[in-house]
Amino acid sequence: MSLKPFFAKLFAQKIYRKTQLWATNPTKTQQRVFEDLIRQARNTQFGIDHHFDQIKTFEDFSRNVPVRDYEGLKSYVDKVVKGEENILWKGKPLYFAKTSGTTSGAKYIPLTKESMPFHIEAARNAILHYIHETGNADFVDGKMIFLQGSPILEEKNGVKLGRLSGIVAHFVPKYLQKNRMPSWETNCIEDWETKVNAIVEETFDQDMTVISGIPSWVQMYFEKLHQKGGKPVGEIFKNFNLFIYGGVNYEPYRAKFENLIGRKVDSIELFPASEGFFAYQDSQKEKGMLLLLNSGIFYEFIKSDEFYTENPKRHTIGEVELGVNYVLIISTNAGLWGYNIGDTVQFTSLKPYRVIVSGRIKHYISAFGEHVIGKEVESALQEAIIGTNIRINEFTVAPQITPNEGLPYHEWFIEFENEPEYPEAFAEALDNAMRKQNIYYDDLIVGKVLRKLVVTKVAKNGFQDYMKSIGKLGGQNKIPRLSNDRKIVDELVTLI
Repeated sequence: MSLKPFFAKLFAQKIYRKTQLWATNPTKTQQRVFEDLIRQARNTQFGIDHHFDQIKTFEDFSRNVPVRDYEGLKSYVDKVVKGEENILWKGKPLYFAKTSGTTSGAKYIPLTKESMPFHIEAARNAILHYIHETGNADFVDGKMIFLQGSPILEEKNGVKLGRLSGIVAHFVPKYLQKNRMPSWETNCIEDWETKVNAIVEETFDQDMTVISGIPSWVQMYFEKLHQKGGKPVGEIFKNFNLFIYGGVNYEPYRAKFENLIGRKVDSIELFPASEGFFAYQDSQKEKGMLLLLNSGIFYEFIKSDEFYTENPKRHTIGEVELGVNYVLIISTNAGLWGYNIGDTVQFTSLKPYRVIVSGRIKHYISAFGEHVIGKEVESALQEAIIGTNIRINEFTVAPQITPNEGLPYHEWFIEFENEPEYPEAFAEALDNAMRKQNIYYDDLIVGKVLRKLVVTKVAKNGFQDYMKSIGKLGGQNKIPRLSNDRKIVDELVTLI
């Protein structure tokens, strides 16, 4: 046994105390961040265009800086990409995180010398909070795997660019280098299926203690391990006891994971994005993730049911309420201002401020005014499978507005690992759970505007095949939980 667990506990205690200083002073912390952001960007082109020299209060800021998405900021980002300096933030960014855009093709999200350290520190601090709370630190002696994109970077006008996870791979601390897997060569493999196969071969006989990644892609890794070893992952990796994930809700995958692993393991949820690292699970006992108020990001919140109205109210951290669905708006030390990242959150605690990701503002079903969100379909599915042997690999939901006969309905496309013994009873339970989640949906069923939902079975690996067909297999890509149209599911139909 090395001294690393001992020192990890000491470091965890230090970071915990440091976190408490800002977590217990949330409004003052955010005010300091706000003032610092305005001061540092005052002489940028964006700052001059939006009169940062006159901004003294949040009210000044909200009058001068409208809420925008990537398209709204694109004219400024394009100048940064061309190599111009002092546009959105002082100087030039260190990197561009390249992501897939829905309307604008590739998106280039700037990462600066001020913003980049927070991406690294947040992931580290999440693990340290776990160590502080549980006292579990022996895993630091074992091997750790982070399923991520290729670290090979391109260059555009003097700025390196790549996937965020690939950029982060360049910042792994020296004390983790010997523990970290897979190898650099394997991590550089672009094709996801080839890469996972190589990771299986490389890690199969290692003492893996921590595994991290988006659940759907870790699931693929686990399934291939199981195929190779013929036994649960927890027997292959006897000391594996911590799963770290982000990007999607883990709950729909939990039963499948526990079956693949053969036992329960602790988990830590993260809320990272190319635009910033927003929150992490700081406690195994409390619901939600600690919102990072001291990480160079100033947060605003707009109630999702008001978002598309004219001039919706923009709330600061001191004005939010529990259980309300908010669109998350950020201003950052990477030069994103009044920026709508597209995610919606709900607060589970106000002391300290903890959130859950409730969905995407553009991912909803409201074909009949029901405005169903991601959190509701995930919660309904979780309730419907409790106490059963049903296990779900993946799912998505879409409206069927023009059925061949009968009333319209919501159609659930589900890839089962273990199918329900009584499909009609499962669909009934799922519909009842959905009606409890969303009162408007219930009204539409009662009023015979909609009929009860329909479950359509997707063939094994159907979702993986779909993602592969659109060039988005692996990495940070994930299936939307629901859509207000049938673009995705019409493609899936061909794979059923």
